[in-house]
Amino acid sequence: AKLLAAEVWLSRSLRYEHLMKIRRYTSGLFSRRSRRFQGCAPVFVLIMVALAVVGLGRDWIGQWLNINRAQRATVNLSAARAAFDGGDLEVAVDYARQVLDREPDDDAAYELLIRALIYRSYSEYNREGDRELALEISRSGLERSPRSLNMQAVHGYALQANGQADEAGRMAVRIIERSPEHVLARIVLTLSYGTQGIFEAALREAELSVELAEAQGRYRLESYRALAIAYGDLGDYQRAISALERAIGINSKLIPLHLETALYALQISDFDQATVSYYKIMSLDENNIKVRIRLCELGNRLQERQSALRYCREVTELAPRWSAGWYKLGREHFLAGDYALAQTAFDECASLQVDQDVAIKERQLECWYLQGQSAEIRGDCDALMTIYQQFLDMVRRARLPQTWSYPPGGPPVCADRRLTATPHNDSR
Repeated sequence: AKLLAAEVWLSRSLRYEHLMKIRRYTSGLFSRRSRRFQGCAPVFVLIMVALAVVGLGRDWIGQWLNINRAQRATVNLSAARAAFDGGDLEVAVDYARQVLDREPDDDAAYELLIRALIYRSYSEYNREGDRELALEISRSGLERSPRSLNMQAVHGYALQANGQADEAGRMAVRIIERSPEHVLARIVLTLSYGTQGIFEAALREAELSVELAEAQGRYRLESYRALAIAYGDLGDYQRAISALERAIGINSKLIPLHLETALYALQISDFDQATVSYYKIMSLDENNIKVRIRLCELGNRLQERQSALRYCREVTELAPRWSAGWYKLGREHFLAGDYALAQTAFDECASLQVDQDVAIKERQLECWYLQGQSAEIRGDCDALMTIYQQFLDMVRRARLPQTWSYPPGGPPVCADRRLTATPHNDSR
């Protein structure tokens, strides 16, 4: 019995000790320490991860900057020419500038930059400033290298593009006197003669420039384009198209070549050729606004009213601050007999010209006149009197010949209204 009692006591003691061990492991002190450690662990891990990311990011950024510097350092004239040949004039301009930043006396970089700027200026409706920039840059290059015949020819090319044909022609003649086979100088002289109306001489120079360009393998694109212009000036539009097709065969990615092809095609009523050229431009630049204006005009010419409206509407969507786009859209609505929409479009055209401080003599006054006609047809006297008054004020301020007049009392349809200014009658 004593032995049995001892065994029971020992068993209970061992069980109690086991239970005490379990309680110690789950006691409040240990449990709190464990929870604190578990709460700090994610923060500690996040800190370590953040430090690692910063370290790796710094290395990555450093590598990226080094790669970018290396890329900029390796941009050369060949890369700029490749961009030009691919029709990417933005990149061609950028790369040529980078080359000039490193090598400010590189005549070839000047030549490529000026050509890219001039072609870009003809590619879109709002790029006229590129021609002025080209002239400024060419003048700077000529100051650096005043004796360089190549730089003189490049400057002459920029002068011609900016309408300074006389000066460009004189410069080209001086170059040719010293270097009769200078292709770009011959091209400049061709364009100068054409601008001055000396068309036969322009054609002779153009044909010679093509021969020289083919023999030397330089300026082939410009020589065929100059030949096309010479043919066009003489009214030989089919040969002009053929010459441009040769130029397009050299570089099919330049938008101005397709625009000029369409222009000559329209002169001989080849609407299919014009349409093909326009859609080629759309494939090169899907958001090109200049070609949409041309397609709107083509639709008008073919009496395809819906097509014309669609393209003119797209112009105003892509270039809402361009007054000429609203004028074109207004005309299409007016011709379609939708005078309410016409009035709205002409109002936008007029308002933009005023907001943009366009000189009165340079404004498209039809935006007022046709807007007034639309209002008169609709019997909208409030709008008509306001528009007509604005027109009279502009005529008086700029002393313009009167091109839109009502009797002194104003439009007959609005006989009960009064004008605050009298019409300015000027028959000069």
